[in-house]
Amino acid sequence: MTTILSVSTPAKAQDAAATPAQEGRQDTRPVGAAAALTEEIIVTATKRAEDVQDVPLAVTAFGNEQLEALNFRDVGSLSFTMPNVALDDNGTSKGYANFSIRGVGINSSIPSIDPTVGVFVDGVYQGINAGQVFDNFDLEAIEVLRGPQGVLFGRNVTGGAVLVRTRKPGDKVEFRGRVAAETGPRMVADASVSGPLIDGKLGAKIAAYYTYDDGWFTNLFDGSSYGKDRQFIVRPMLRFTPSASVEMLLRLEHGTATGDGPPTQNHALYSRQSHDFLVNTRGFYNNRWDQATFETNIDVGFGNGTITNIAAWRRFKGDTLSDLDGVNTIQFNIGTYTDQEQFSEELRYAGTFGRFEPTVGLYYFTQDLTYLEDRTLAGGAVRRAGGGTGTFDTFGAFAAVDWHITDALTLNVGGRYTRETKKVSIATVRTGGADYLARTLVPDFNSSAKWSDFSPRVGVQWQPSTQTQLYAFYAKGFRSGGYNFRNTLVGAAPGPFNSETQDAYEVGLKQKFGRLGNVNLAVFQNTIDDIQREVQVPVVGVGIAQLIQNVGTARIRGFEGEVQFVPVRNLVLAGQFGYTDGVYRSLSVDLNGDGVINAADFALKLPRQSPWTYGASATLDIPLRSGVISARGAYSHRDRAFHTDNNLGFYTPVDLVDVNLSYTPEGGAVTFSLYGKNITNETMYGNDAVLPDTAAFGGDGPSGPRPLPTFSPLSRGRVWGGEVRFKF
Repeated sequence: MTTILSVSTPAKAQDAAATPAQEGRQDTRPVGAAAALTEEIIVTATKRAEDVQDVPLAVTAFGNEQLEALNFRDVGSLSFTMPNVALDDNGTSKGYANFSIRGVGINSSIPSIDPTVGVFVDGVYQGINAGQVFDNFDLEAIEVLRGPQGVLFGRNVTGGAVLVRTRKPGDKVEFRGRVAAETGPRMVADASVSGPLIDGKLGAKIAAYYTYDDGWFTNLFDGSSYGKDRQFIVRPMLRFTPSASVEMLLRLEHGTATGDGPPTQNHALYSRQSHDFLVNTRGFYNNRWDQATFETNIDVGFGNGTITNIAAWRRFKGDTLSDLDGVNTIQFNIGTYTDQEQFSEELRYAGTFGRFEPTVGLYYFTQDLTYLEDRTLAGGAVRRAGGGTGTFDTFGAFAAVDWHITDALTLNVGGRYTRETKKVSIATVRTGGADYLARTLVPDFNSSAKWSDFSPRVGVQWQPSTQTQLYAFYAKGFRSGGYNFRNTLVGAAPGPFNSETQDAYEVGLKQKFGRLGNVNLAVFQNTIDDIQREVQVPVVGVGIAQLIQNVGTARIRGFEGEVQFVPVRNLVLAGQFGYTDGVYRSLSVDLNGDGVINAADFALKLPRQSPWTYGASATLDIPLRSGVISARGAYSHRDRAFHTDNNLGFYTPVDLVDVNLSYTPEGGAVTFSLYGKNITNETMYGNDAVLPDTAAFGGDGPSGPRPLPTFSPLSRGRVWGGEVRFKF
């Protein structure tokens, strides 16, 4: 389902004309969910504001109203609404993103491992995967870009990119809010107030969010409710426009998230189709972050262009304790501590010179990262600790040009140069490897390494009419090399492992049918050289050994489509489907651990790659004299996928059904909603790591009648809720 996104980017776009649906809102008639889905779609995937049907790549976008219709909670809650996309939480600790797009993803909670799907908040790259799947609110839009985005967004976006934008203050005083309650019980409240401080010059906004979840689960160890969660976020913002051509934005954010450790289901003991689990150590997570972003947009006469500079700072701290074994004795508990501080700056220019539209820029990113972990094993008889510290620096320079050869034919050419340096000190997780409480390491490995890359992109667009676009492109993707801060085997080097590169091809069609809707189709093939895999091996006395290795070359190909159809006024039907097929073309590592590299290794499936994803939804508005009722039902499917490279850990197929019923009275200031998520109570989990098979799990080996023991943290099942949203 490709949905509407209306945006305002650099200064000139602030005065863009309203869409027809937006103009209609100037009266008191409320707009229902179905009507909102038919608005014009504007995205910023090319660093310019463009209609999504004119962008030569696969994008799914959600505006504020679409997020409300989906009862949006966090980025992960959008996973099943897009083809070939899995925006999953790793589950080891709340908030760790293990995102995968088109079968290109990571499978790790190690913060030194770079992602394949980059997350950008208000244009700022988030340097680690921790802290990415917490609740979010007060958003202008979310865009999910499928396929490599290296030219404009940098390294570590070989799978794609997720762009999140928060709301700006407007020219009028506005108050928005939400109060919700749902199964748990879970309570949610958020509010924002914005408006001018100095008319035409200075605007301000402050937004705050609070949620408390008493725990959806029941811990069979003691019968207590489990899954408690408390989050608080506050976002002050200033918008200064000293002239018609200059805009300055200062965004601040402070957030905290605390709660229980993961609800660990061990599949040696409990069915994958249930929400039964047992942990004898409750565990916890305690996360805190602060960030500041200063963005400047200046319209210049040169090429009728805009200069943009985004400087940003962020610090994240996370402290966790997790019961990974899921039995009533301590077999594998792990505590982790993460402290990351980053600074980035991007300077770019976008303009127009006749038939040429160039975008050029420079980028700098640096982060200091500290990670420690403490493992308690064998009933508390074994303690191991370790981790790593490091400084990572990245410099990039990029340029892209759209040459409109004719009114219908456009050539897209671009490239990005990246240079990256990483300097680390690492302590193998071992007895005496760290003083965990004092947050100090005893390193046994020190190293530094550099990588550089040039990633080109060449594409062509043919738009024979305003309704049709055909596009094709080749792009190279680059994912940095690095080091493993969770080195668990004494004598095994934690790095450096090499960077991986990707050759990607895509051909797509975007077709509008006027009032009746649109169809977007794409086929793609990616070849990844020196693919980085986290090879997980259960080891008695260690728990799980995680080796980061360049294992060979993989080829992934597939197709996908999104359809929106409006058969009659007030009814929107939407569907999406995707297929991926991934195979190893060459291997240098024995993935299944049988001592040889043979056909059995080549037959293994890539982790977190579901062959088929598909879904459909129907949204209906029922106009009344007193307002409008909107009803929505959605079904989504994701095929079975594997968690581990040896395919012993896996995820079962999932079929989700969500429903929503809302009423907006005349005037449109308030909306009342009732909703159900996952109403068939499907079981999902963000991890399925295989543990050492010892007597503590009830057996001696995989040949017995029961499944292998696993660490499989559960996601919530069926949820019913209600909310009230208001805007004045």
